[in-house]
Amino acid sequence: MGMQVGGGSDEDEVVSAINTTPLVDVMLVLLIIFLITIPVATHTIKVSLPMDANQPTRTMMNNIVIAVTPQGQAYWNETPLTSYADLESHLEHVAAENPQPQIQIRGDQAAKYEGVGKVIAACQQAGIIHIDFITEQPHG
Repeated sequence: MGMQVGGGSDEDEVVSAINTTPLVDVMLVLLIIFLITIPVATHTIKVSLPMDANQPTRTMMNNIVIAVTPQGQAYWNETPLTSYADLESHLEHVAAENPQPQIQIRGDQAAKYEGVGKVIAACQQAGIIHIDFITEQPHG
């Protein structure tokens, strides 16, 4: 902190030094505020999260693709399913296999959640272990 005391003959002389003390004070206050609020905003509930890497799904011959159209019609590979019971019976046969094939769900973007949700519920009820969702990369 600098201070000029008397002795100067020219009182109109311009002081060219910048006083940075107010800037440092404001920055310290902001730093303290961020240090207090960020942990509260990001870690409200402590949970142990699973570790996983996002990897592309490998298409194998025994994988089963279930497609859901915008109208809610489900297809087992390329065969249309007539009812929810038909889907369940197919899934029960697949669940008995060892090892179980992967179920890959291809839901149309315009399909209602209900159609895809029924497929997921049927997979859970049949005891299917591995379900994948087939998506496209965003165009960028």
